[in-house]
Amino acid sequence: MSYTSHNTENPTEKTARLVAKGQQYYVPNYRPREMILDRGEGARVFDLEGKDYIDLGSGIAVCGLGHHQQQLKQAAVDQLDKLWHTSNIFYTEPPILLAEALVRAAPFAERVYLCNSGAEANEAAIKLCRKYAADQGRSPEQRNIITFKGSFHGRTLATVTATAQPKYQEGFEPLPGGFVYCDQFNDEAAIRALVDENTCAILVEPVQGEGGVVPAKPGFLKLLRELCDEVGALLVVDEIQCGMMRTGDMFAHMIDGIAPDVMTLAKALGGGLPIGAMLVGPKAAETLQFGSHGSTFGGNPVMAAVALKSVELLQDEKIAKNVPMRAEQLREALIAINDKYQCFSDIRGRGLMIGAELSEAYQTKAGDISELARQAGVLVLVAGPNVCRFLPPLSITEAEMSEGLQRFEHALQQFIAANKPE
Repeated sequence: MSYTSHNTENPTEKTARLVAKGQQYYVPNYRPREMILDRGEGARVFDLEGKDYIDLGSGIAVCGLGHHQQQLKQAAVDQLDKLWHTSNIFYTEPPILLAEALVRAAPFAERVYLCNSGAEANEAAIKLCRKYAADQGRSPEQRNIITFKGSFHGRTLATVTATAQPKYQEGFEPLPGGFVYCDQFNDEAAIRALVDENTCAILVEPVQGEGGVVPAKPGFLKLLRELCDEVGALLVVDEIQCGMMRTGDMFAHMIDGIAPDVMTLAKALGGGLPIGAMLVGPKAAETLQFGSHGSTFGGNPVMAAVALKSVELLQDEKIAKNVPMRAEQLREALIAINDKYQCFSDIRGRGLMIGAELSEAYQTKAGDISELARQAGVLVLVAGPNVCRFLPPLSITEAEMSEGLQRFEHALQQFIAANKPE
């Protein structure tokens, strides 16, 4: 396959002007690539120069049905023609139907809280767990929430504290209290040693995303369920990245056959529009009473209409069949690439959530590979400095996946040539 350079050394005047304005006016908490994405179609996006990129990151697992999905677009247009916003003082139809669809999709759930993002969903879950414990007569000292090293739960002050990674917390102290960190994800002895009568909840990702794409090992979620039951704590599964068919099941915890008390969702729920949700099982379904929590834009009818269609489409048989086939294609291609270049020490994950950990010689170079991949016309994510992360649209075709992986291998060839170990 021939490759057209996607580098941005000589951008068009419009691209250069817009990038310069972004650098001037944005708060510098992000460091975007110096390019302007303009439109998308399926698993492909295009910049202002018309160069195409195979998107193997899908907006960090957000565009689960690809870009410019026509049924999602129509759901938004239909609702935009009717009503954009009221407030939660009034009912509107789309969020009611969305809540019903989510409860039907998640057998453990009885009630739903709608918000705008994954961080907001986790914030709601943290408040719910603390309030549930308070209602049980527990003192503030008995309302600890356990999370795991490598986790990622959001960027609000509470959720970044729940995120057991100091690099995200540095400089934002003093942090809220009441969080206990388990230093080893998937370590039964380590978690057993922490759970006690002061534990009100365990918050866990069934597959850690930002922490390197690390799945919970078989039986680990069942153990967490048992430990929570022993001390009267709630089990909260954060499926913001790994839920919504990403792993091949509608929700990632389903493979373990457990019923959590709470689940948080976002990302692919809205198919590209901002929405989050907290689903609650019977134990804590009545905990957040009137006035205890809220969101001005939560349950917005336009976002809810699109999410309702997204939930429907993600449960379609076509997606259920496509995810394991494309996952096998992706994993086998990465294994074949590694056989050639010996660049990965581990290839892991579930479904279309795959992490390729770089071998010792290239441990801090995932960002360099991601940029070379962009220049080769494929968008690949990282998970820390040493893991290339693949989160393609769940609707990606065999041909799109093949083309994207060929472009990725081209980038990897360039990387290996420039970074040969001494």
